[in-house]
Amino acid sequence: MTEPDDVLAGEPEPHPAVGRHAAGPPDVAGPGDLPGPGAAIVALIDALDTLRARLGALRLPLETPGAAVARADLARAVDQLDDYLLPRLRAERAPLLVVVGGSTGAGKSTLVNSLLGEQVSAPGVLRPTTRAAVLVHHPLDARWFTTDRVLPGLARVTTDRSDAQRAEVRPPADTPPSRSLRLVKSDALPQGLALLDAPDIDSVETANRELAAQLLGAADLWLFVTTAARYADAVPWDLLVQAAARKAQVAMVLDRVDPGSESVADDLRRLMAEHGLGDAQLFVVPEAADAGPGALEEGYLPEEAVGEIATWLTGLGGDPEARARVIAATRDGVVDDLVRRAVHLADAADAQRAADARLRDAVRRHHADALAQVDAATSDGALLRGEVLARWQDFVGTGEFFRSVEAGVGRVRDAVVGFFRGTPRQAPQVEQAIAHGLESVVLDAAEQAAERTYEAWRGDAAGAALLQGLELSRTSGGLRAQVGEEIRGWQSDVLELVREQGAEKRGTARALSLGVNALGVSLMVLVFASTAGLTGAEIGIAGGTAVVAQKLLEAVFGDEAVRRLSLEAKKRLNARVQSVLDGQAARYTAQLDALGTQAPAGDGVREAARAVEGAARSERSVRPVGAGGSTRAFSGGMLRGAGTLRRPTTDGVPRAEPGPAEGETEVGTPERRPGFWRRFFGWKDPGS
Repeated sequence: MTEPDDVLAGEPEPHPAVGRHAAGPPDVAGPGDLPGPGAAIVALIDALDTLRARLGALRLPLETPGAAVARADLARAVDQLDDYLLPRLRAERAPLLVVVGGSTGAGKSTLVNSLLGEQVSAPGVLRPTTRAAVLVHHPLDARWFTTDRVLPGLARVTTDRSDAQRAEVRPPADTPPSRSLRLVKSDALPQGLALLDAPDIDSVETANRELAAQLLGAADLWLFVTTAARYADAVPWDLLVQAAARKAQVAMVLDRVDPGSESVADDLRRLMAEHGLGDAQLFVVPEAADAGPGALEEGYLPEEAVGEIATWLTGLGGDPEARARVIAATRDGVVDDLVRRAVHLADAADAQRAADARLRDAVRRHHADALAQVDAATSDGALLRGEVLARWQDFVGTGEFFRSVEAGVGRVRDAVVGFFRGTPRQAPQVEQAIAHGLESVVLDAAEQAAERTYEAWRGDAAGAALLQGLELSRTSGGLRAQVGEEIRGWQSDVLELVREQGAEKRGTARALSLGVNALGVSLMVLVFASTAGLTGAEIGIAGGTAVVAQKLLEAVFGDEAVRRLSLEAKKRLNARVQSVLDGQAARYTAQLDALGTQAPAGDGVREAARAVEGAARSERSVRPVGAGGSTRAFSGGMLRGAGTLRRPTTDGVPRAEPGPAEGETEVGTPERRPGFWRRFFGWKDPGS
């Protein structure tokens, strides 16, 4: 619904000190032109914006110790910034937002309706399981909530009282109810005060529980409703303890208290003190049935039952100074809590990076070991046994050629010429034997790397979580074919090296035309028996096999060329094996890459948190008394029951009296128990 201009004419403008960071007139002064408090607020907003950006870039996907808690903290910190802290700083004069929260069936909606004297939220069984939150505001405060100033992630659904009284108004079809905020105008509220009826904090719907927690985090003040039967439940206290830790302003409502059950309220006060809420206000609402027949005929609690709450909220709404103090106290508590969370999140980010590095190191180390294993097996002559040796001996023979080798270089050259002219036919068989042997070595090394990496990850909580549902304990199914292809590629590399070397020497052209395969096989054999140029004869592995290969090559190319060819061939073999193992290692590191685990370390978050802490300290040091409060006079209505208070009689049965009861102040705080709000607002006792 569109608001008429005259209805909104009395709306206050956003704080001029933050005009550059929020909607406002274009001629707002910059930070350098602002007075001390205004400049301090701008500096705090800038620091919080930086922290928000760094928290937004933070990723905590690995299951490191405390990661689940850190993720929840991260979500809460971002929500606090987006839903409450930044909007509140940019619009200090926005109405005080009181979020009414509590457990299922506690009577939150009934209480809100009873305070307003109109049905704005469907209570009890009439309410669907999933519903939008309902925010009630004074008509002149509409624009504070129709924009995305607060809770920007929730879609707005604007209704009037007749809509609210008929039934729950559904959000747009493409918006789930749990992600929408229904706005209702009410003249019963003082201007500057808004009530938000939140979903149940223990709802069976996860989306409702999450929305309830989000709304409570966006509150200037919690009005927490529980019952005599459920006040000790664990779920509410988990949230209340969090509120106490960040010094959020909280008031408790104990609903449905039977006459004579005053001990329940005393026990609740004890629990509040034990959990850091000893100064919080506690209101007791008697069981509605005791008020007599017809008390809930229109869905409202009796005025005297809600009188204390109505008087207190009306007084708070009509006192700008008091509202400013509540807002400042909650805001300061949220800032301090945010700094604490950010430091812990920085530690969590560091733990994530350490886990990422640890897992990657395990992958790198075990696959590097596999490469070293292949390198050793292809350098110490171990391959020159079995089938490779047999095929090589068939290829070169053991008679005249070996006797020529023993007789000297001249005889070797003659033997080589005769050898090539004979056109040996066994070269392909030697190549195949070499390929089979080399394939077994590479596959065995890759398999061991996979097993060791898997065990290392499985023994690490962060790695174990990544292994679920993946077949990473063995090498990939297509590895054998890949290794075979790389080995054939390497053998082609060796033959090409031989051709290139022969093209540089005219004298070897005829021999090469007859025996490229023979020379290539000889170079492969020499590679497997040489380390950094040491030949097979020098290291004593497969003796004559390597010597013959070396003599063949030296007779054609010379010893220096042979040494260079051997090193180059080995280098190319290692590169191809490295490529195979890198592919196997990538199966693991891809799991980390997909999660974005190499996000920035916690130093940036820690630095931003320190900047926020310093900016907050500076802002508080220059904050004038009552800063942030509007100076406008009280306007708007009074909540239903305001001025009608309860006072126990001698028989313990509550009775209603108009106006402040004996021993009470104008705002309804009993003199016998000054309480938090008397001290917080600076109210003085009568006669003091």
